[in-house]
Amino acid sequence: MCGICGCDATELDPGRTSKLTTEAPQKVTGPVQSIALHQDLMHANRHQAEHNREWFSGHRLSAINLVSSPGAGKTTLLEQTLTRLRGRRGALVIEGDQQTELDAARIRATGTPAVQIQTGQACHLDAAMVHRALHQLPEMDGALLLIENVGNLICPAMFDLGEKARVVLVSVTEGDDKPLKYPSIFHHADLLLITKTDLLPHVQFDTRNCIEHARQIQPDLQVLQLSATQGDGMSVWLNWLEKQ
Repeated sequence: MCGICGCDATELDPGRTSKLTTEAPQKVTGPVQSIALHQDLMHANRHQAEHNREWFSGHRLSAINLVSSPGAGKTTLLEQTLTRLRGRRGALVIEGDQQTELDAARIRATGTPAVQIQTGQACHLDAAMVHRALHQLPEMDGALLLIENVGNLICPAMFDLGEKARVVLVSVTEGDDKPLKYPSIFHHADLLLITKTDLLPHVQFDTRNCIEHARQIQPDLQVLQLSATQGDGMSVWLNWLEKQ
């Protein structure tokens, strides 16, 4: 939990809304207070995540949580995925960003219902935010629910949203040492997507190293490689989604 980046602004009360605040974080005077706040926050999120899981199950929704650094290609992947899924399976999208509706607008342009969550200073989605967003989406039993988390490889690792699977994207324009630097997000991942593979001839990225580093943390981690813009690997990705 980061006092500097605003993670402690995540609401403990599910009735509150996320908002941008300019107040400096208060200095914690002792370790007991810090531990108590962290435990309360995590307990509240776990409780809401279990409620979300029951809701997903009751509506036969397959919820997939997409996490990555900013710019790894989550929104582009969603656009291409939704275009290819049109007519095959219903889909819904929840977008998470600190500000703007830009990504939700891109998703809606594909004809897919999308809700934008603006998290303010919080650098992740939590289960309560997702719960509220669900009530803004149309009912679509049996649909695929794709959740694009805020671009961040640290804090989203701590927050269960009630999802069926967590997918971590690493683009070849990033370092292949990302799994070693941010192990928590890979420890809880179900799938690693190496994206923008069409750029491999132009960057220094060792795919084998990246996969080996990730599997040091999560030995059973599945790995797919794709280029959403060129279409390479998209059919394998769609098959993985269908199995969920």
